[in-house]
This record gives sequence, structure tokens and C-alpha cells, in this order.
Amino acid sequence: MKSMHVKKGDRVKVIAGKDKGKIGEIIAVDAERNRVTVEGVNIVKRHLRDQATQSGQQTKGGIIASEAPIHVSNVQLVIGTGKDAKVTRVGYKRVEVTKRRPDGSEYTATRSVRIARKTGEEI
Repeated sequence: MKSMHVKKGDRVKVIAGKDKGKIGEIIAVDAERNRVTVEGVNIVKRHLRDQATQSGQQTKGGIIASEAPIHVSNVQLVIGTGKDAKVTRVGYKRVEVTKRRPDGSEYTATRSVRIARKTGEEI
């Protein structure tokens, strides 16, 4: 499975579709289907009827609005806040880190970090 350029908790801007231009936070990621659910974007209404639970109580139905997932290619990462918020592509680079073994000894290893292509800083 290929990794995505965004992950849960990232602020993204919708770049295609009916909600183009909206900015929101990713609340769910479905890597298998390449879809993300963004807060306040792609709102759909579902009609639910009253249902009885196993304990005999009644849950109220009605029209419930919630976010539906959109394709990951339709969002772009946003860095910064307020007026200086900009969209950027995501790059990856390897950085050297020091790790510690259970016995207390240390060693160096590399790990991949996400970087903003526009500024070069770590995300």
C-alpha cells in the first residue's frame, strides 16, 4: 500500500469539487480507498428512522448531516495560519537520529520526515 501525502490532523485545502477553496482538518483517513474525510467539507444528509436498541430504548431518527470522504488527490496541505497560510506539496527526506537500545547504548539511524516543498521546513 502506498503512503499518502497527508495524514490525520493535517490542515488541508480542497482544490477540486463542489467545496473547492475550503480549508479544514483531516478527521479520518482511508488509505485502502485513497480517501480522506475533511472537517466541514462534502457534507451529506442521511435520513434515519427511529430504531430500537437491544436494551429496549428508542433512538431518535431524523435528517443527520455528516462529512463524506473525498479523494486524496483533491486536497493539498496547508502550512501556516491566518493570512500567511499557504498550500504546498509534500516532500520526504532522510534525517539522522540517535536511538537508544534497551541496554542503554546509543546508535545512529535514519528516518524519513515530511518536508514542505515551498519552504523546505519539516512538517
